[in-house]
Amino acid sequence: MRLIQFEDEQGLRLVGVIDGERVKVVRSARTTRELALKAIRHGCSLQEQVEAQGFEDGPVYRTLLDERRVLPPLDHDDPAHCLISGTGLTHLGSAATRDKMHQQVEQDESKMTDSMQMFRWGMQDGRPAAGTVGAQPEWFYKGDGTMVVRPGDDFPVPDFAEDFGEEPELTGLYVISDDGVPYRLGYALGNEFSDHVMERKNYLYLAHSKLRSCSFGPEMRLGELPAHLAGISRIRRGHEVVWEKQFLSGEANMCHSLENLEYHHFKYAQFLRPGDVHVHFFGTATLSFADGFKTQQGDIFEIELDAFGEPLRNGIRVHSPGIVAGGIRAL
Repeated sequence: MRLIQFEDEQGLRLVGVIDGERVKVVRSARTTRELALKAIRHGCSLQEQVEAQGFEDGPVYRTLLDERRVLPPLDHDDPAHCLISGTGLTHLGSAATRDKMHQQVEQDESKMTDSMQMFRWGMQDGRPAAGTVGAQPEWFYKGDGTMVVRPGDDFPVPDFAEDFGEEPELTGLYVISDDGVPYRLGYALGNEFSDHVMERKNYLYLAHSKLRSCSFGPEMRLGELPAHLAGISRIRRGHEVVWEKQFLSGEANMCHSLENLEYHHFKYAQFLRPGDVHVHFFGTATLSFADGFKTQQGDIFEIELDAFGEPLRNGIRVHSPGIVAGGIRAL
């Protein structure tokens, strides 16, 4: 089952299930979060809760996408209660890259970069036995729900940004139950948009480079995630595809298990506040920046993976930030 959130022609929020070319509207459902909390309280799965509430005939899916009425598949009424985070150095990449990395992890650890040391720890202990704790991954904070751009909309990029770089990833979507337990609702395609030029200047700028908008969706896939997933990340400029490459994901292409990544996020008590929503990016090994490609305002990012339905598309829009140097006032 694949769920979406969308707005009707009057701007009212609804939840729908993708059914071929049309959307079936879930009865008495305004948000995915409310549905998930009901399912938890009733002791059933999200899919069972959706089916129990029943459906009504809905709109043509393509119309919703074209009119940009599709919302992120999970959010919170108060964006401050939606945490966006992610993990890096989690994917093996192509066979050639994997071989190169395997050669490097045999080096003396004292000669490695911090990145390679962390990758090595993931290779050695990122996939522990079920129920046990493995190596910590790299972790980063991206923002709250105000940083999320709906599918089809442009990323607002501050004019001090040095790069407009896509990152095609899978996201895990979570709600915290009334008793503080994290529940994974499902997965969605994501674009963990970042500033790679800033990051490459110095690794300690990684935190700055991640404070950019992001997008995920348009659909949330329920149920288990296939071990091997292969999608396409492309960039369109006008009517042309100016960059395109396959990206791999799923646990068969990762050095960390999803269970291990989830544990090392939710082990922190501050992330277990009842009712909160979490969107966690699981990482990627495929970037146009790594191929020397330079994006520009007006480009369209398109991330496509058959198992997740419609592609995730977003553009770029540069804007001036709300504050200037010297603009902080004393009170």
